[in-house]
Amino acid sequence: MVHDTLVKQTLVYEGKAKKIWTTEYPDLYISEFKDDLTAFNGAKKSSEAGKGALNNKISTELFKYLNKKGIPTHFVEMLDDNHMLHKRADVIYIEVIVRNIATGSLTRNLGIEDGTILPFTLVEFDYKNDELGDPKLNDQHCIILDLVRSTAELDYMRFMARKINDLLKAFYAERNLTLVDFKLEFGKDVDGNIILIDELSPDNFRLWDSESGEKMDKDRFREGLGGLKVAYEEVLNRILGDK
Repeated sequence: MVHDTLVKQTLVYEGKAKKIWTTEYPDLYISEFKDDLTAFNGAKKSSEAGKGALNNKISTELFKYLNKKGIPTHFVEMLDDNHMLHKRADVIYIEVIVRNIATGSLTRNLGIEDGTILPFTLVEFDYKNDELGDPKLNDQHCIILDLVRSTAELDYMRFMARKINDLLKAFYAERNLTLVDFKLEFGKDVDGNIILIDELSPDNFRLWDSESGEKMDKDRFREGLGGLKVAYEEVLNRILGDK
């Protein structure tokens, strides 16, 4: 199949960071990465030229890495700086939050000191619903809301989240970056298999420089630190450094 001839057709979804388009192939979609920046459920907004392209390139490298490690994902290929070709998937409206170090909402809500290394990898579920503020979910909530068919699907998502965490922690450690926490999304492909979808970028990942502790992710925007694009470029450079 010649993917470089694919064109965007119908816009099926527009979120904070991406637009998703159909193609002439019903099982293939195109994600267009935007330069928009949002935080605090959209309460803080801005834009930075080139941010979308950086997220696309970083996500591409991480999806390729995870695919090689046997993680099923929606990724097919990067088409150009701002566009990614991927499999169509039915979104599971659960945000899977994986935490290695306490910071952000975990510190605010539970009083755990910022920067505390957790005794084990914490996996949480949030309801992917902006109008409700993405509230926390337990397994029973997920069943009541009909977000999954069974607790076995939740167990599988937890298992995959921990496996992905193990792979990416090691990947980033080799590049002098500490994987603090991150958000994953899953969906079901045309055969009903649960696969990793969305993006894998510093918009969704907290990354700290392993030596200085400098924040290399969207917290630079959340906290008004500046230098977001420079930080994202540094993350990409470290990922590509061994190529």
